[in-house]
Amino acid sequence: MEMSGAFLKSYIEPPVDFNEILRYTGCREKVDEIERLIKECFEEIRKKLTYSVCFKEFPISISGDEIDLGFVKTKSSNLKKNLTGCNKIVLFAATVGIEADRIIEKYLRISPAKAVCFQAIGAERVEALCDAFNGEIDDEAVKNGLFTRPRFSPGYGDLSLSLQKDIFSALDCTRLLGMTLNDNLLASPSKSVTAIIGVGKGEKTKL
Repeated sequence: MEMSGAFLKSYIEPPVDFNEILRYTGCREKVDEIERLIKECFEEIRKKLTYSVCFKEFPISISGDEIDLGFVKTKSSNLKKNLTGCNKIVLFAATVGIEADRIIEKYLRISPAKAVCFQAIGAERVEALCDAFNGEIDDEAVKNGLFTRPRFSPGYGDLSLSLQKDIFSALDCTRLLGMTLNDNLLASPSKSVTAIIGVGKGEKTKL
């Protein structure tokens, strides 16, 4: 579905990686009690999560240190390197919804251990959503003789977090996904991601 130039897509629950959830809890090795708690928390939250992505393509160009992303111009040596050989991007925002934040806040008061598990589940879930969407973009690119670069988010490397404002505007994230930004440019729902995927023609060069 397309709204104001951006496409909106919903997903059924992406495959779950419990080892990744365990990693997000900070545990370095498997412990039966923690694994049981994670699975218990997952069953409690899974029906409350939603999986939504909005996205749009933009042509890009690079001149010197400046990158014209089609919706804003910016400078970032890390992003410039990431976009080597690309002539367009897929800009996207993904979220698993506000219920994750609500349940985390609830358990911070009554069970900090469960709150840690819910935090880890939310982190794994939104990354799994991004992986699902990213995989579709990769597959479509291959079909058309194109290549893609790894997704790149504001706040990573030297790419300013302030780019969030421009992304939210370009994708209409608030209207399409219910996402908002606070004064520190952090997104709500907290289990949300914005990112850029570079797409190019011809032979993919090594970064």
